[in-house]
Amino acid sequence: MKNPLKKSRIPDSKVFVVQELIAPYFDKNWHFHPEYQLVVILKGRGTRYIGDHIKPFKEGDMVMTGPNLPHVWRSDNAYFDPANELDTHLIVAYFPENFLGEGIFEKEEFEDIGRLMKASARGLEIAGKTNQEITSKMKKLVQLKGSSQLIQLLDILNHLSHSKDISPITNAEYINLNKESEKDRMGEVYEYVMKNYKEKIMLEEVAALANLSVSAFSRFFKSRANKSFSDFISDVRISHACKLLHEEGINISEVCYESGFNTLSNFNKQFKERIGKTPLAYRKEYLDSFE
Repeated sequence: MKNPLKKSRIPDSKVFVVQELIAPYFDKNWHFHPEYQLVVILKGRGTRYIGDHIKPFKEGDMVMTGPNLPHVWRSDNAYFDPANELDTHLIVAYFPENFLGEGIFEKEEFEDIGRLMKASARGLEIAGKTNQEITSKMKKLVQLKGSSQLIQLLDILNHLSHSKDISPITNAEYINLNKESEKDRMGEVYEYVMKNYKEKIMLEEVAALANLSVSAFSRFFKSRANKSFSDFISDVRISHACKLLHEEGINISEVCYESGFNTLSNFNKQFKERIGKTPLAYRKEYLDSFE
C-alpha cells in the first residue's frame, strides 16, 4: 500500500527542495516548519487549514506560506478508503529564508521579493492568470537541475512579487502560539473534528482527547486557533457546505444536514454570517461563474 505524502527536510547539500508528489491522500498531519513553502494542487479535494483560516480546496489551489505558519491540506474522507481508488497530486517547493545568503532580501535588487516573503507570514492565496502562469513554471521547475532550477525559482518569486492576483489568508492579528511539542495534540483535535463534524461533537470528549479539562482546553484552543472551539466546528461545517453547494444535484436541506447542522434556520443564519450571503445565493453565484 502506498504511503501518504510526507514533508521533506532540505538536505545540507541543497539550496532548496522541489518535489512532485502523487499519493492516495495528502499528509493529514497538522504541522508547521521553518521553511517557506509554495504549493500547487494538481489533483485532489478536501479542506485547507492555514493559521486561523479554513477553506475547501480543489485542483488549482495555490498557496505560499511563510515560516512556522501552521497548515494542513486535509483530503476528503473518501480518499482514505482504498476502495474508492482516489489519488492526489501536487508540486511543492521548500526554501529557507537565507537560501541566497543572509540579508539578501534587504538588498535593493531583491526588495520586491523581500516584501513578498514578509507578506507570506499570513499565507498567500494565488489566483487568476498568475495561478495559471505559476503552475506552468512549477511544472518546469520540477524538471530542471542545478543553477537553472534556482534561477527558475527566483523567476517564480519575482513573478509573484509583482502580481495583483494574490491575497492574504489569515487574519492580520493571527500569531502562531503553538509549540513544537503541541503539534500532535492540535493535530489529533483537528483530525477528530474532520472525522466527526457531521455528528454532535461533545466538548468533554475533545478535551479528554487533548488530556485537558474542559475549561483548560477551551483556553488552550482559542489561544492557538484564534477562535473558540465552537466557532472552529462551525467553520469546518460551513466549509463542507460550500463544497456541497458546488453541486447542483443536492438541495439546500440535504447540504444542511450533511454538513452537521441540526436545523435549516441555524444553517442559513451561520452560513450568511460567515460567507456574507445565503446558501442559495452562494450556489447561484458559483454556478453562474462557469457560464
